Order: sequence, then C-alpha cells, then structure tokens
Amino acid sequence: MIPSTFDYEVAESTDQAVSLLGSREDATVLAGGHSLIPLLKLRFARPSLLVDIGRIDGLSYIRDVGEWLAIGAMTRYKTIREDPLVQEHCPIVSHTAGLIGDPQVRHRGTIGGSLAHGDPASDLPAVMLALGAELVIVGPGGERTVPAANFFRGVFETAVGPAELLTEIRIPKLGGWTGWSYLKFTRRAQDWATVGVAAIVRHEEATVAEARIALTNMGATPLRATTAEQALIAGEADPAAHMAGGTAPVSDVSASAEFRSHLARVMGKRAIEEALSR
Repeated sequence: MIPSTFDYEVAESTDQAVSLLGSREDATVLAGGHSLIPLLKLRFARPSLLVDIGRIDGLSYIRDVGEWLAIGAMTRYKTIREDPLVQEHCPIVSHTAGLIGDPQVRHRGTIGGSLAHGDPASDLPAVMLALGAELVIVGPGGERTVPAANFFRGVFETAVGPAELLTEIRIPKLGGWTGWSYLKFTRRAQDWATVGVAAIVRHEEATVAEARIALTNMGATPLRATTAEQALIAGEADPAAHMAGGTAPVSDVSASAEFRSHLARVMGKRAIEEALSR
C-alpha cells in the first residue's frame, strides 16, 4: 500500500527535533525506519509530519561510564553487535542485537527506534527490562530518566511523550551476573518473536543468588517472570513451570494464547539452562 500524505523535516539537532515534534500533535520521529515504514505503508500510522533525526550528530555512540554503558539512541544494531565494550560488559545485548531481522535491518535499525516503538514482539525491550536499564528522554521541559520497568506502557506505547525524544540508553554492566541467555521462537527465520525469554543470573558458589527473567510477546509490554525468578532462586526443580504466570498473551496469526504460554515454559527452561551453564 501507499502511505497517506505527510510533510518531512530533517532535524539538525536534538533541540530542533523536539521543537518540530511539538509543532504538530501527530508528528512522528523517523530514525532507522524499520519499525515505522511498514506501519506507514499499511496506514496504521498516519502522521502529518515526519521528523528525520538521522543526521543529528552525537546520537550514535557507545561509552563506558563506570558501572554503566551509555548507548546513543541512533546506534545501529550492527554496531552494538560488534562493539567490544558491549561484548565484554553486557554480552546479552550484543547477542540479542545480532538476532534482529536480517543484515539490512541490522545495518539500518537503531536501538532507540526499537525501544521507543514499543512493539511487544521486539527483542531488546525484554532484555532492557531484565537488565534494569534506564532510558534518557529529552523534551521541552528538559531531560529526564525513566527506568525500563516504567518505560513500556502498552502496545506501541512508551513513556516518550508526543514532543519528546529518546536520546540515550544506560545499561548496567553485568559484573557478577555471569549467566545470561536470550532465546526466541519464530515461525520463520527473521520473523518477529512469537515468544522470547531473557534470563540473567548471579551465582554464589553453587547456588543462584539472584535471577531476572523477562518475556517477549507475552503481553502488551515486556514482562518480568517474577514467580519463575523466585522459584529458580529457591532451587525448585522446574522453575520454568511458572514462566507464564501473570502474563496475558494474545491469540493472533502467529500463535494462540495457549501455545504462547506453552512456548514460554519451553523457551524459559532452555534459557535458564543456558544461563546457568555459563
């Protein structure tokens, strides 16, 4: 299909992008475009103004800032996949970035675009939730930081307001969290995740001292599988049996809600085993 008519502006700075976004009620950011353009073609999105932030200097970077890695919102998946800092300090993010789409998508798609889009089938939101990442948003009132747990609010709905821009993602280094895994089930290669599971664990001698598990496409937002986390820490034989507890999966052309719950348990068990094996 052909998108509906829209105006197009190229922002040269973050301040200009915020100003342009505030100039119209239905203005929309264009970053890499791999999330937005399909919606435009299907006319699920009908903005009157597209604000292209692709030429803003300073939004693509990966920096070591002590206990955190700071990643600019315009940083491409390919860059994240190959960056030595990410590979060393937060390999689950590097690994997950390498699973997204195909090479063309990874060369153009951006981490900020993925997170701000708020698609419950996206891979990185669940990883950010499991890690306890923080997201920096700039708007007319200045800069604010939102924890990942409060950032995702619904299907295609995040904490980024209509005149605001996601500029940076702050990811804690794994440090003592030596075990990690991100696994997803897809019907075909390069599909969106039917279900995905992000798991990180911290060992103390032969036991699991802490665990965080987050689920992709098991509700309107990424979800923490808190009951499964507690079961894993308690040493239960099959903590993945609790994986679907408190979730609200939907039925669609990819899978029924019941099958998604089954997949969460199967993929959750595999993810836990992989995290524990590292």
